[in-house]
Amino acid sequence: MQIPLLLYCLILAAHLNGAVSSSPPESVNIGVVLSFGSIIGKVSKIAIQAAVADVNSDPSVLPQTKLLATVHDTNFSGFLGIVEVLRLMESKTVAVIGPQSSVTAHVLSFIANELQVPLLSFSATDPTLNSLQFPFFVMTSQSDLYQMAAIADIVEHYGWREVIAIYGDDDHGRNGIAALGDQLAAKRCKISFKAPLSPKATREEITDVLVQVALTESRILVLHVPDYWGPTVFTVARYLGMMNAGYVWIATNWFSTILDTELDLAPEAAEDVQGVLTLRMHTPDTQLKAEFASRAGAGRMGLSAYGLYAYDTVWILARALDAFFAQGGNVSFSKDSRLAELGGGDLRLDAMSMLDGGKQLLESILNVDMLGVTGRVKFEPPEKDTLIRPAYEVINVIGTGHQRIGYWSNHSGLSVDPPETLYSKPVNRSSSNQHLGPVFWPGKTTQKPRGWVFPNNGRHLAIGVPNRVSYREFIAQVPGTDMFSGYCIDVFTAAVNLLPYAVPYKLIPFGDGVDNPSLTELVRLMAAGVYDGIVGDVAIITNRTKMADFTQPYIESGLVVVAPVMTRNSNEWAFMRPFTPAMWVVTGVFFLIVGAVIWILEHRLNDDFRGPPRRQVITIIWFSFSTLFFAHKENTVSTLGRIVLIIWLFVVLIINSSYTASLTSILTVQQLSSPIKGIETLRTSNDPIGYQQGSFARDYLVDELGFHESRMVPLKGPEDCERALKAGLHKGGVAAVVDEQSYLELFLSTRCDFSIVGQEFTKNGWGFAFPRDSPLAVDLSTAILKLSENGDLQRIHDKWLMSSACSSQTTTFQVDRLQLSSFWGLFLICGLACLIALLLYFLNIARQFSRHQQADMSHSSSSSSAALSLSSASARLQTFFSFVDEKEENVASRSRRRSLERASNRSEREAGNGETQDSKAGRQVEFSTNKDIGIENGV
Repeated sequence: MQIPLLLYCLILAAHLNGAVSSSPPESVNIGVVLSFGSIIGKVSKIAIQAAVADVNSDPSVLPQTKLLATVHDTNFSGFLGIVEVLRLMESKTVAVIGPQSSVTAHVLSFIANELQVPLLSFSATDPTLNSLQFPFFVMTSQSDLYQMAAIADIVEHYGWREVIAIYGDDDHGRNGIAALGDQLAAKRCKISFKAPLSPKATREEITDVLVQVALTESRILVLHVPDYWGPTVFTVARYLGMMNAGYVWIATNWFSTILDTELDLAPEAAEDVQGVLTLRMHTPDTQLKAEFASRAGAGRMGLSAYGLYAYDTVWILARALDAFFAQGGNVSFSKDSRLAELGGGDLRLDAMSMLDGGKQLLESILNVDMLGVTGRVKFEPPEKDTLIRPAYEVINVIGTGHQRIGYWSNHSGLSVDPPETLYSKPVNRSSSNQHLGPVFWPGKTTQKPRGWVFPNNGRHLAIGVPNRVSYREFIAQVPGTDMFSGYCIDVFTAAVNLLPYAVPYKLIPFGDGVDNPSLTELVRLMAAGVYDGIVGDVAIITNRTKMADFTQPYIESGLVVVAPVMTRNSNEWAFMRPFTPAMWVVTGVFFLIVGAVIWILEHRLNDDFRGPPRRQVITIIWFSFSTLFFAHKENTVSTLGRIVLIIWLFVVLIINSSYTASLTSILTVQQLSSPIKGIETLRTSNDPIGYQQGSFARDYLVDELGFHESRMVPLKGPEDCERALKAGLHKGGVAAVVDEQSYLELFLSTRCDFSIVGQEFTKNGWGFAFPRDSPLAVDLSTAILKLSENGDLQRIHDKWLMSSACSSQTTTFQVDRLQLSSFWGLFLICGLACLIALLLYFLNIARQFSRHQQADMSHSSSSSSAALSLSSASARLQTFFSFVDEKEENVASRSRRRSLERASNRSEREAGNGETQDSKAGRQVEFSTNKDIGIENGV
């Protein structure tokens, strides 16, 4: 009995010991690591001290435990920050608020991972800190990832495409700009130039970097630097003239922190930053925020957003500890075995202990959901690495103050309404829903800057111009000079003159002046950096668009086929040309078919369609073809016949009108004919084909359409084309020439023996080419559209490319003959009408014949020979044809007589008089007589 009692006492003692150890401690140590001399450190120190005091005085949070905050000053030193945190780890610290710098946070996160002590930072906002690599780092303010997304949306909103990034060359600066590059890429924008600065940059270093920036093309500058030397960048920029009109400065939230903390800018400092845009972490206006601001905002220093997030960070940790203790958590530490092995020495690494409940405390921190001075505080599920509802305010510096021009949120993008009013509405990130208020830009202007200029290095744009030897109306070098003239040059000059800025350029010829140069090679050289642009007759085709950007086409010019044509005069058989042979045959057959159908439908009713066989055949033929002129004299009396005739007359009307129109065109307009009908004719033959030297037509025919390379004949100019076409296949010429329509229209304007045959089989145009993402391509496209709208483009076209000799001739290429396919619908309707009418007619005839035969059987002889004769197939068929040929009036009259006879016979039978042999003989005689009458009236 003593052993069970002993076990019971041991279990009870262990339970009591656990109950005592699980009770909340009287105090917990938390560490705070800040740079007291910095703008963020000054505000944050006040906010953290106020938050600790509020937590310790609030009975609803940690009622049995006091927070003991140990504050250390890093004095702007990352090394001292690391040392201070190591010292905190020796004093049984459960969590550390800080560090202030993202650079230091990267190092301290490894320590936090090892000792499982959470780091809560409201100012280290490097996006890469929110990674799986650092699970014990908790960012309690907004990540720079969202700040860079806001900047990318601003850039897209104003239609800019390239920005220059000026940043401190440390982890915080590099990773922030990397995030900006990703966000811009999602908007099809990019960082065109990166200008890194030393983390402790001097004025001289800043000057050297900004001089390089001033020589670049983009004027959209994003400034992501530390707050302690960031204003020096604006001072140097103003000195270099980079705060004038045309520039756009977008500073990250370090600058809004200065504006909020220093309250009023000095006049000279304000002059350095006029028109600058900056971002501020947005916190909703609540009663809690107003009460805290009134307590913490006394004196010359204002309260920035970092102060608000610092205050809430203490409360996040307090509520997490409260939940931690409520779940039975215990503040205990144990030695790290790996650190124990390093014991000894002055570093005392073995004095640091690992928090046993670190993972549980971290989970409690990430599960906090409270209402703080920054609004609702909750970490975004499922990763829980950032706060929910990230939002920023867009600030514009005006005078000695600043003005909020809008908001950005991850929910709705740019808006002039506070984000909290939009969270209840559906997500709408469309461009039409993005809005910002009016902006006061650098240079004291309200007009949106263009965003780029030509590099300020004194160099003119090198514009490549093809040195053509043919079709010099489009572009040609003036002999003995470096000047060019032609249609393309005039269009380019007119478009440049419409730009709101000067374009310094120099035209450089490309080609030897003997052969036409390859324009694809010219585009390739421009893509390689030899030229800054191309002006000329450059067709916009697929392989060229892969290497360059093109302006709006200023002339349409697809590939067409030109072949020799001859005049086709009218002859004695011209009246046969409107219809194809198939059309003539089908039309004639339908005339006969409709005539036969009308005869069948009218034969039993209409005397005009009866008579001897010869007369009836003539009637069918005459009636059929007289309907062509609506001159038929026979009347139709049957309903089905009239319906068929109406439909046929409508068909005849359409055919007659089409024939008349086509014949008129053939006899009155000069016709041109060619054995080549277009590109399809060339594909089915092996004849040689000419193309202009240097044109993309050769590669298109060979690579895209599969023409054999041996068929391609290069031709230098229009004279060569004319000689090759006139020589023809038998004299070493070509069957046709394939080239761009613009060239061939100029070629044909004075050469009437040739013509474009078939349709244009490619759709493209000419444009000016520039390197990828060149803003000049966009601006010149707008200028070309203006030229088109005001008529200048057409006037330039008429000046250089006005047609002359052949343009006034009233000729047309051979008119297509009317095909059967154009009328098959009409013939189908008419044919169906005839079939349906015949079907209904024969059904009615069959019904009448059945009744007629039954009557004959009842009046015929009952002898077996007579019945056998009538039942034979040949007799029935002969009787049917006789019935069909008989006029319907005779059939009706005979039916009435038989009805009367049957009535008389019934009366006689009722009187008891049987039928005599004489009456039978009489009926037999009557039947024979009627049969003879039918035969006499038959065919």
